[in-house]
Amino acid sequence: MVTVRPLGKRVLIKRAKAVTTKKGIYLPDTAQEKPKEGEVIAVGQGKHDEEGRFEAVTLKVGDRVLFSSYSGTEVKHPGDSDSEYLILAEDDILGVLN
Repeated sequence: MVTVRPLGKRVLIKRAKAVTTKKGIYLPDTAQEKPKEGEVIAVGQGKHDEEGRFEAVTLKVGDRVLFSSYSGTEVKHPGDSDSEYLILAEDDILGVLN
């Protein structure tokens, strides 16, 4: 159940978890780079451009996407404190993973 609904051409992303190695190297959370990959949880309805034409969001729920390091706004999801969520403009998405 999604309690955050993105507006316009924005999407709600659940950031992928960081992968840890089995070699025994310990890196504190502050030294680890956050993953730039995630899953689309919800999409906005789209928006109208300056000329009045409707632009729909091209992503769909369930897509795995890549995004840039400092894009989006982090949001908290009630009942899921273990995961990180971001709201991003569709233009900030770099690509869809297959």
